[in-house]
Amino acid sequence: MSSAPIYLDYAATTPVDPRVAQAMARHLGLDGTFANPASRSHMLGWLAEQAVEGARRQVADLLNADPREIVWTSGATEADNLALIGYMRANRARGRHLVTSTIEHKAVIDTAHALENEGFEVSWLKPAADGRICPEALEAAMRPDTILVSLMAVNNELGTVNDLEALGNIAHRHGAVFHVDAAQAAGKLALDLERLPIDLLSLSAHKIYGPKGIGALYVRRDTRIEALIHGGGHERGMRSGTLATHQIVGMGEAFALAELEREDDMQRIAELRTRLLEGLGELEGARLSVAEGHGMANILSIGFDGVDGQALVMALRRLALSTGSACNSASVAPSYVLTELGVPTARALATLRISLGRFSTATEIDTAIADIREALDKLRKGSRVQSA
Repeated sequence: MSSAPIYLDYAATTPVDPRVAQAMARHLGLDGTFANPASRSHMLGWLAEQAVEGARRQVADLLNADPREIVWTSGATEADNLALIGYMRANRARGRHLVTSTIEHKAVIDTAHALENEGFEVSWLKPAADGRICPEALEAAMRPDTILVSLMAVNNELGTVNDLEALGNIAHRHGAVFHVDAAQAAGKLALDLERLPIDLLSLSAHKIYGPKGIGALYVRRDTRIEALIHGGGHERGMRSGTLATHQIVGMGEAFALAELEREDDMQRIAELRTRLLEGLGELEGARLSVAEGHGMANILSIGFDGVDGQALVMALRRLALSTGSACNSASVAPSYVLTELGVPTARALATLRISLGRFSTATEIDTAIADIREALDKLRKGSRVQSA
């Protein structure tokens, strides 16, 4: 049996699609469109600008948005920072209250804490048992001075999908702006920004078979934000810095491919998930972190009772996947997302996040099931021997 690694961590990052890599390569060397897109005094600069604007339209098309509403960033983390800090600072005269949740990505959680240190107030919503944020909880948290609500589209650990329309409508009804971290949703979930009540939306290329180091923030027209990076007034004054043409082209190509292939990709991934769930669900002590029915097909969070989490991870070295633990310098702690959901510590530490993608295969799924079954059997047998 092959010992080659099996990649099951697509929610962490995706490989660059070969078609994306080819498009990027045309914007790197001397014989390509490598010039600074802000250099408007010569043809090479114009061509680079043309490539950048073409990619901006490709990203906008996936969202049914106006290209002028797309602001390039270095990734979703910067986009989250720009959305939260940029909006709260620019509109503090209207109010100083932000609403978010305890299971957001750290790019939102840490940014919200930074805003608290600046004197802003934050209300932290807890998830329901199904891993989603209830509209009723948001309604109860809204105040007259609430100016921004920030809630993710798809949870990166659980795969659960929030009701963006209901949440956005509540925010708007109270006069607040609605920000959504869509890093895990773009290219997998239909996002029509002409219809959805979303004002700010964070995007990442490397979650959708594009390159790392590039992302974007959708800023609905007439939404005022304050720049965090200064030095040239690029991106209509919202984000300065020389644009990385090759990365932007890569993001545009990745989004264009996602628009064409999303339904086929997600249908095939859903079939692989069913195969995976059937194989793992029959194992002793297997428990899903959230019930089926509210999540994306590409992410599966499943824990196992009666085994040591660290030992399980060590036994699965061939499988590249994420676990329900967060390592720091002194200890291994359970994932804060699973903790907020009420998952017991022991099970959280023995929880696996398996995420599938465009290049996943049925053979890989079958091998992963076999490896997990073998690891569990060995660990439990060893535990029984020690107990005896």
